[in-house]
Amino acid sequence: QVQLVESGGGLVQAGGSLRLSCAASGRTFNSGAGGWFRQAPGKEREFVAAITWRFGIAYYADYIKGRFTISRDNAKNTMYLQMNSLKPEDTAVYYCAAFRSGLYSYESSYDAWGQGTQVTVSS
Repeated sequence: QVQLVESGGGLVQAGGSLRLSCAASGRTFNSGAGGWFRQAPGKEREFVAAITWRFGIAYYADYIKGRFTISRDNAKNTMYLQMNSLKPEDTAVYYCAAFRSGLYSYESSYDAWGQGTQVTVSS
């Protein structure tokens, strides 16, 4: 239905910032919602944030504590994750996904995934 491509990952020092982008092809992405997940080595994939496409209502995991901001540009069919005050614990592969139905915080609620982009925060 939709193809997603993440970009913007890289190596950053603790306290630094990164902005991840998720470009979507097709019409599906901007008709529903999108989300960001992350997976650290040896850990399960976990929810980071989600946003509805029409009204831009955002949902965040509790551990974000105001450091991350999710947004979207409807015209560009692109979703973003602005990450500030990065910590080593944020090191993970970050994935964007297109929402289908269900709870925003569950992987099973999404039916399309990007390939992931690596974020490494040095201490």
